Amino acid sequence: MIIAKDWKDYEILDMANGEKLERWGNIILIRPDPQIIWKNKSKPELWKNAHAHYHRSKSGGGSWEYLKKIPESWQISYKNLTFNLKPMGFKHTGLFPEQAANWDFMIDKIKNAGRPIKVLNLFAYTGGASVACSYAGASVCHVDSSKGMTSWAKENVASSGLSDNPVRFIIDDVIKFVQREIRRGNKYDAIVMDPPSYGRGANGEVWNIEESLYTLVELCTQILSDKPLFFLINSYTTGLAPTILSNVLSLTIKEKGKISSGEIGLPMKDSKLVLPCGIYGRWEEC
Repeated sequence: MIIAKDWKDYEILDMANGEKLERWGNIILIRPDPQIIWKNKSKPELWKNAHAHYHRSKSGGGSWEYLKKIPESWQISYKNLTFNLKPMGFKHTGLFPEQAANWDFMIDKIKNAGRPIKVLNLFAYTGGASVACSYAGASVCHVDSSKGMTSWAKENVASSGLSDNPVRFIIDDVIKFVQREIRRGNKYDAIVMDPPSYGRGANGEVWNIEESLYTLVELCTQILSDKPLFFLINSYTTGLAPTILSNVLSLTIKEKGKISSGEIGLPMKDSKLVLPCGIYGRWEEC
């Protein structure tokens, strides 16, 4: 497991009974997490400090209960990167803090490449990976089917002081975009993707990770440069094992390199507990 342990503006304060108590800057939130199956709170007194609590509905979805006044949006930083947050309709804040472990990996690879690097970020959401790669000096193409998430990503790039860097924002279905890049002959040195379990593209295209992931990765290998730097797949799909991502990369990427996979997690403050938050698979130049 790789652990995002270098945060200063984010931390899990406690977790129990299917919920986690988190500090995002100076805002404390309670959010559900199905991985937390143990019952006893380590620091029960801290839970009284929460600003907002997300409650799941038995019929699906859920809603926020605001216990204290909080701003409509606020910012937190990870090292030199700054992100804009706000409570969203389905428990999220617009940022997955465990991804900092992947940001560190990408920044290190790009900064030490010794050459210009072009990065393609697919299912790019609010642009955590785009911000990290741009900060490291890469030219970035950010692709997502949501106009709202793409606007949010632009705000994150600006908040991190990277507006003058080469970041191209594309609102499109990722498979159709990659197919067009193949026809155009465009190439990328690094590809990052965070595919959902299910989803729809900009024009209603259906995505199912079990049926679509291998095809997409196979297509992406056609737009890798002659000297690729890395290929990173991240997933939150329940039941998908890390080894599956290793297998997909092994079967599709023909260049020699190192393949690794595993869980990604977040530590709890003042505890040995670690919360698993998804899986990753990486191919990297070596």
